[in-house]
Amino acid sequence: MDLGFLGLGNMGGAIAERLADAGARMHVFDPNQAAVASFIDRGAKAYASPVAVASQAGVVFACLPAAAISTKVAGELAEETGAMKIYVEMSTIGSRALQGIAETLNARGIQVVDSPISGGPKGARAGTLSVITAGPPDAVAAVRPWLEKIGKTVFILGEKPGQAQLMKLVNNLMNAANMATAFEALVLGAKGGLDADTMVRVVNASSGRSAATEQKVPQSVLTGSFDYGARLAIMYKDVVLGLQEAEDLGVPMWAHETIGQLWRFAMNQGRGEDDFTSLIRTMEGWAGAEVRSVKR
Repeated sequence: MDLGFLGLGNMGGAIAERLADAGARMHVFDPNQAAVASFIDRGAKAYASPVAVASQAGVVFACLPAAAISTKVAGELAEETGAMKIYVEMSTIGSRALQGIAETLNARGIQVVDSPISGGPKGARAGTLSVITAGPPDAVAAVRPWLEKIGKTVFILGEKPGQAQLMKLVNNLMNAANMATAFEALVLGAKGGLDADTMVRVVNASSGRSAATEQKVPQSVLTGSFDYGARLAIMYKDVVLGLQEAEDLGVPMWAHETIGQLWRFAMNQGRGEDDFTSLIRTMEGWAGAEVRSVKR
């Protein structure tokens, strides 16, 4: 089957690799020619624009870095849809932007599947992502076999594009909060002289455990590698989007507003391009203590 893919960054590139390995004939676009070159080597056809991709592929996937870019691309596609019948938006852009994209493309007879993913580039390459999906049932059914190539679980949230975006942001607000609170508490322990490895073992055997303490801290903080795989700017973007959803729905977010300020501070300190686990370095700087393994 001919599949289009727009956006070959850390996440998009890994997802597109899975689709190519599953037997799809890939038609790709990315402004980064180095990212495109590796797909040409794998037999994909590269194009000069998203519109050119859509002229060749009945199903087009997009994994783009920001809502403004996703909206711009959808507007271009609406002008000349070509072969494209289904557009799968895998970017995390919020329900407001997704609904706008759906309205734009629906007007041209294109079905939109809202399908953000969770699990990072490592999960994408391993095919273990959580795929969160919403959209017209027939369109979802048509793309589901491909979604199952990239994720261990496909969750169907409903028929309305935007529902999957909201669910992804609920998850990422919790992820951002878990990281921030785990990092802060571990820095407290380190300042008081507790061994970092022991703290993590105790927490992971107790009620304080989370994905932050079970995965991110052992892999990227204790080792000092800070290479879990996602930029701090991306997490900050998702926190901002999540808080916007809350504002739109009239839901007070006392805790997450405070968490958002912490991520914003780290951004303002120039950490946006660093791995998101480097948030702990800001807290370590304040406390004058590090959470590192003595074994590293």
